[in-house]
Amino acid sequence: MTRAKSKGELLAHLKTRGIEDDVAAAVIFRLTEAGLINDGEFAIAWATSRHSHKKISKRIIATELRQKGVTQEQIDEALDQIDDESEYRAAFDLGFKKYNTMSRLEPDIQIRRIQSLLQRKGFSFSIIGRVLCELDLLDR
Repeated sequence: MTRAKSKGELLAHLKTRGIEDDVAAAVIFRLTEAGLINDGEFAIAWATSRHSHKKISKRIIATELRQKGVTQEQIDEALDQIDDESEYRAAFDLGFKKYNTMSRLEPDIQIRRIQSLLQRKGFSFSIIGRVLCELDLLDR
């Protein structure tokens, strides 16, 4: 089954199919009026799914939604669904999972690898520091 798409994604897809801009805009308008396209709902579903399943930070999710043509207002509304504690918990879960795979490595290597993973996922330095402290890696 295919996932839901934003207006921007559908418009881009119609253009790649050679549909004229005015016809594509009319189709998108009719689909929106019929309630078949809703970027606000799309943004919330995307943010919730990416955060809970892929453990991706709000910053990365915002970038993805911008690339999909979602408005900043809709992005902000979607990210409001993810609180700071949920953001930290996602980072901790990722860090803990990585930590458990590196028991034989030196602490400085563990720190570097966990930092790198969490940075790639878009987490802030304050969250990364908090995760490392909770894993007792910074106290060694």
